Amino acid sequence: MPVASTPETPTLLERRRATLGSHSPLFYNTPLEIVSGKGVWLRSAEGKRYLDAYNNVPHVGHAHPAVANAVSQQMRKVALNTRYLNDRVVNYAEALLATLHPTLNRVSFGNSGSEANELAIRLARFKSRNTGLIMSDYSYHGTTLTLAQATTGLTTSEAMGENVRTIRIPDSTGLDNAATERLLASSLAEVDSVITSLQNAGFGVAAVLFDPLFSTEGLAKVPAGYVEGLVKRVREAGGLYIADEVQSGFGRVGRLMWGHELFDAVPDIVTMGKPMGNGHPLGATVMNAELLEAFGAENMFFNTFAGNPVSSAAGHAVLQVMTDEQLMPRAAANGALLRRELSGAVAGVAGVGEVRGDGLFAGMRFTDPETGEADPATAKRVVESMYRDGVLISRIGRNDEVLKIRPPLAFEAGDVEVLVTKLSRIIAAL
Repeated sequence: MPVASTPETPTLLERRRATLGSHSPLFYNTPLEIVSGKGVWLRSAEGKRYLDAYNNVPHVGHAHPAVANAVSQQMRKVALNTRYLNDRVVNYAEALLATLHPTLNRVSFGNSGSEANELAIRLARFKSRNTGLIMSDYSYHGTTLTLAQATTGLTTSEAMGENVRTIRIPDSTGLDNAATERLLASSLAEVDSVITSLQNAGFGVAAVLFDPLFSTEGLAKVPAGYVEGLVKRVREAGGLYIADEVQSGFGRVGRLMWGHELFDAVPDIVTMGKPMGNGHPLGATVMNAELLEAFGAENMFFNTFAGNPVSSAAGHAVLQVMTDEQLMPRAAANGALLRRELSGAVAGVAGVGEVRGDGLFAGMRFTDPETGEADPATAKRVVESMYRDGVLISRIGRNDEVLKIRPPLAFEAGDVEVLVTKLSRIIAAL
């Protein structure tokens, strides 16, 4: 049990603030201290169990023995930096690249999605000889200086880079065909406008970077042809398409391994992070051989810990577990079940929009029933009520008004029933 605060024994929260600072973010009004986990269940310091319907870091389930054993065994054998030959690293690279389009045939490992995206932008600038970036106007892709100057979905003190232009990702949810077509046309016209702006300013276009599920944006349902039109315009301007798969990749969609496969546009660069190592820090930037060889000829680039044998053991084990336990087909089936059951549970409820998302990633948007405006306060009450009832979810969207349900792929049909039953009761009470 947690120790109560006294002058002699500060609480864990007080100790955290005294070491990590008062602005280090925490979930929920009453922060949650987690001490153990297994599968999709977590246990708090008070001994209460929580159904994890949010975290994609433990991609194949919390404390998965296959991943833990792979890491432990490799640590007992050898842990190297990346400037030695080791078959563990190459074996993992081959297995990972085999899941991607044949043109995406080279990988540079990193320790996080932030590092992966930073390298991707550097590669795009090298290839295009331009510096202009096109980003969603409500997005987050990492913590480096380059990315801080292109972040639109979080508070940052850094000003938006002069070489950055933002676009509004179109959301056709609830629109009829005619309205969707108008939205598509206006959105692609906006892309044309920002490309012209970058060119006129002398930056040119280096890349467009986005998450194929548009999760930070609130799981936007983009009109058919939008992504393909966006990518075509960027490439015609000399830029590259970078797909950030930190949230949408590794079978999250269920029927597909990668979120970008939802569209008829193969990325020039793919970035990865959180779910790769099931809790072990790991990231990757994937590109074609021509780009990496040309970049390497002019840049001495390496990363001490990235893709070391221990990290590679974790990453390879994740891929193996996904195959052995058929996690993608399970994610497809249980994701469809989740969205179907959620849709039935909230049908006709005023102020609750249609269930959105794909695969094992779902959300629903809350609005004021009278004004139609975003209702983040109700979304927050739902998240907090679910937390008190033993289920962990969160919020996304421009106004934090969209519930975010993104559990580990090990989520089962019974877990869906627990989540939907509790969420239905809470929404009905509100």
